[in-house]
Amino acid sequence: MVALRGKEIDSFLARPDAGRPIILLYGPDAGLVRERADALIASAVDDPNDPFSLVKLDGDELSAEPSRLVDEAMTVPLFGGRRAIRVRAGSRSFAGGIDTLAEMNVRDCRIVIEAGELRPESPLRKACEKAKTAVAIGCYPDTERDLGKLMEDELRIANLRIAQDARAALMSFLGGDRQASRNELRKLTLYAHGKGEVTLDDVMAVVADASELKLDPIVDGAFAGRPDIVETEFAKAMIAGTYPGVIISAAQRQAAWLHKSALAIADGQPASAVLDGGYPRLHFSRKPAVETALRNFSVAKLAAVIEQLATAALDTRKQSTLAAAIAQRTLMAIAANAKRRG
Repeated sequence: MVALRGKEIDSFLARPDAGRPIILLYGPDAGLVRERADALIASAVDDPNDPFSLVKLDGDELSAEPSRLVDEAMTVPLFGGRRAIRVRAGSRSFAGGIDTLAEMNVRDCRIVIEAGELRPESPLRKACEKAKTAVAIGCYPDTERDLGKLMEDELRIANLRIAQDARAALMSFLGGDRQASRNELRKLTLYAHGKGEVTLDDVMAVVADASELKLDPIVDGAFAGRPDIVETEFAKAMIAGTYPGVIISAAQRQAAWLHKSALAIADGQPASAVLDGGYPRLHFSRKPAVETALRNFSVAKLAAVIEQLATAALDTRKQSTLAAAIAQRTLMAIAANAKRRG
């Protein structure tokens, strides 16, 4: 079985093995699949824009004629040079073409296959894992360590440092899709260019504005006891490609803020002063929902919600294929809990 993991993946991507020209990239992180595919193609041909060097095929079309993959891979370029084939797998299997190609001597041609989540029994995954001339590489959401390295790499390229509080806040906004995370980091480094250090204000101005505004209705709906809003807005976020873990992170930040605010109010501070103070400042349009949330949840209930969200955050990382269901179930439970008194 040739299924690479951990450091094996980094080593292979840095120096692909010519003896294993068939490479399957699969998993729930579509951005990481694309990023790795782009890198593999770039190192396989001199010019990815040359149609004679790079052939793009659709997996569903190949399923009707798997032998076409073999024909393309064994074609000798008229003017010589290296070639690559990029296949976007769909819902139909073309594993037969992989089985045939794996038995042949493929020279100067790299076959890169991009797919979504594949079960171990998937014909395509099984074909690539059992073939001696192929590798299968899973692409899963970045861990905290992966995100830290990604952040450091982008900041180093831009010759920037980052303040500790800014780093902590930035980490909570990243994850789920490698390409989306990298794009946010590059947007941030461009914004902070020439400053020397990225601050919390920079993160809140650039990254938070882009992500939080879309998530506010979901989070506010949950704490205000509005499961109907949670269901509708959560569905919109899924259609938009938002990673469920990002929504849970937003809910964790809101729960922590509400808990801190509830403690302040219990100590005698006026609710109006609590809502108008703090950082980041609460947008006026959210005040009614937040006021409702503070009436719905006691300090003790908010502490329990914080634990509930921490468990959900861990579960979405451990079970990435069930992340959406876990996140939605947790938020709906919070909304139901908000309606209970005591």
